[in-house]
Amino acid sequence: MRTDSSPGSLPAREHLPAAGAGTPVLDVVVPVYNEEKDLGPCVRRLHEHLNRTFPYAFRITVADNASTDGTPRVAARLAADLAAVRSVRLEQKGRGRALRTVWSASDAPVLAYMDVDLSTDLNALLPLVAPLISGHSDLAIGSRLARSSRVVRGAKREFISRTYNLILRGSLQARFSDAQCGFKAIRRDVAQVLLPLVEDTGWFFDTEMLVLAERAGCRIHEVPVDWVDDPDSTVHIVRTATEDLKGVWRVGRALATGSLPLDRLARPFGDDPRDRDLTGVPQGLARQLVGFCVVGALSTLFYLLLYSGFRHFAGSQLANALALLVSAVANTAANRRLTFGVRGRGGAVRHQAQGLVVFGIGLALTSGSLAALSAATAHPDHSTELAVLIAANLAATVLRFLLFRAWVFPDAQPTTHTPDLHLPDPHLPDPHLPDPHLPDPHRTWSDAR
Repeated sequence: MRTDSSPGSLPAREHLPAAGAGTPVLDVVVPVYNEEKDLGPCVRRLHEHLNRTFPYAFRITVADNASTDGTPRVAARLAADLAAVRSVRLEQKGRGRALRTVWSASDAPVLAYMDVDLSTDLNALLPLVAPLISGHSDLAIGSRLARSSRVVRGAKREFISRTYNLILRGSLQARFSDAQCGFKAIRRDVAQVLLPLVEDTGWFFDTEMLVLAERAGCRIHEVPVDWVDDPDSTVHIVRTATEDLKGVWRVGRALATGSLPLDRLARPFGDDPRDRDLTGVPQGLARQLVGFCVVGALSTLFYLLLYSGFRHFAGSQLANALALLVSAVANTAANRRLTFGVRGRGGAVRHQAQGLVVFGIGLALTSGSLAALSAATAHPDHSTELAVLIAANLAATVLRFLLFRAWVFPDAQPTTHTPDLHLPDPHLPDPHLPDPHLPDPHRTWSDAR
C-alpha cells in the first residue's frame, strides 16, 4: 500500500480511506475469559467513546476465550443491542489465539485490542491508531513506562513489568519500552505477514509479535498512556511470568540458531530510505572514512581484549593470529554494512574471503612487528607488546581501508530491496484475501467463528 514516488523522494504508505461502504477502518478486539460482570460496562463505555471521538467507521469484536460463565450470553446481547459490536466464540483459551483468530479474519485495515478492564484511559485510543491510519507506522503500542505516562499501580507489578522489559532488552535486543500493556494496534497488511510466524497463543503473543516486527524493520509507534491497575485482575502473575520467560528463551534460541526466516522478513512492507540512492546525500570518501574509523576503533579495542585473553594460554604469535582472525571477520561484516552500505547476503562470502586476504596482510605486519620486538628484546613486557601491536595495527588499518575501498567494496552502492516472492506484495491486492477498502458480499461474520 505505497504510493508511487518520484526519484529523490521517500516512499510513503497511503492514508487509509475515511469511509468504506460497510467496512470499518478500525476493528477493536476485546479478548475475555469469564468476564460476565465487567464485559457489558466495558463494551458500552468503549462504544460510546468511539461514537463520540472516532472520525471513522469502527467495529468492536468480543473474543470469548472458551468462557464457562455467562460471558457468551452477555456478548450476544451486546451484539444484538449495538450495531457496531460483534461476538466471536473460541473453544480454546489463550489471548494470543483469540487475537490471531479475529485479526486474521477481520476485513478492517487497522486492527487493535485492549483489555476488558479498560485500565488504559480511552483518550489514548485515537493517538494509538492515527499513525497507522495515516501510514506513518506499522504497529502502535501503549506504554506505561514512558516518562510522560501516568500510572497508578502497586510496587510489585511495577517491579515485575520493568524487570521483564529489561530482560527483553538484554536478551532479545528489544527497543520498545512496554511489551505487556494490553493496548496495541497493527495494520492489517502487516499482520498478514507477521501473524503466521508468531507461535505463542497466550500472554507472550504480544512480545513475540513485537520482536518479529522490529526484526522485520517495521516502525513501532509508542503512545504514553494513563493507566490504573485493576485490583480484581484475574491474571496469574507467577504463571504468566514463567510462560513469558519460556517464550523469551524460545525466541532467543530461534534468533541465535537462525531458525526464524528473518531474511524473508527484512523490510517486506516497502523500501527503506537508507536503500535509496538520493541526490545530495554524501556517499563518498569522507563518509566512508568516518564510518571506517569508528568501526576500526571498536575493532581494535575488541582485538586487544581478545589478544589479552588468548595470551593467558598461548604464545604471543598464536594469540595475535587468533585475535586478529576473529576481529577481522567482525570488522569485515561491520564495514560491509555500515561503511560501504552493502545490504543483503549477496556477495557476503566473497567479501569475507577478500577480507581474510586483507587479514593476512595485517597479520604479516603485526607478526613482523612482534618478531622484530622479540629479536630486539628476549623477554618484552606485556605493555610493550601492546604498544607495538597498536602501532602495527594503525598501519594495517590504513592499508585495510585502501584495500576495502579499491578491491573488496569498489564503488559499493546501497542495494535496493527485492520483494520476496513468498511474501504478499504490498503494492498489489492479494487475490486470496478480501480488499480492505471494499465489503465482501459473500462473507458473513460466522466465517470468523
